[in-house]
Amino acid sequence: AFGAQVQQFPVPAFFDDPRTREAMWRERSTLRVLDLQAKMELAVFSVGSPSAEVPSRVYVGGYLGRDDYRSLREDRAIGDVATVFFRADGTWKDIAVNARATGPGLDRLRRVARRFCIVAGAQKLPSLRAAIGARLVTDVVLDEGLARQLVEGGQRQRAHLCDRARTVGRVLGVAQVDDLFVGQLIDDRTGDRQP
Repeated sequence: AFGAQVQQFPVPAFFDDPRTREAMWRERSTLRVLDLQAKMELAVFSVGSPSAEVPSRVYVGGYLGRDDYRSLREDRAIGDVATVFFRADGTWKDIAVNARATGPGLDRLRRVARRFCIVAGAQKLPSLRAAIGARLVTDVVLDEGLARQLVEGGQRQRAHLCDRARTVGRVLGVAQVDDLFVGQLIDDRTGDRQP
């Protein structure tokens, strides 16, 4: 799809020790894949949430232990994108578990021109709102219930895009939220494409 090629990234979702991750990130084979990530023009992802009715693989795959969940609660993490956890305010760098995560940093993700987020389940609304507020999303696909909640509650939500704050308004091209839809979320993405 999209004329893309699959590139495997044979690393665990989380390393046991941050030093192992740091060492792996210096390896030539890993650097090649990280270089490809840096050149991404389109990212397709979802947001994870520990409270979702159908939790993502990160939460049910055995990657995280009791201490990790305690750490995430203490760090006030509410969701993740590709194994990188974030808070309701969009901050993420000082969340302890992220030092072991293998997903792209959220600063790296923000530099991707098109960030296509696919989300289902009303329980993911806080994670989705945080991702929008953190400028992680340019386009979105939602199920009906989540779309309705986002549109109804999103009129006053602010998205901070390049040093400017704009209201996330009604989802463009959607007269009624009756079915699954695809909509452009931010009114003007051109200002959001700065590296």
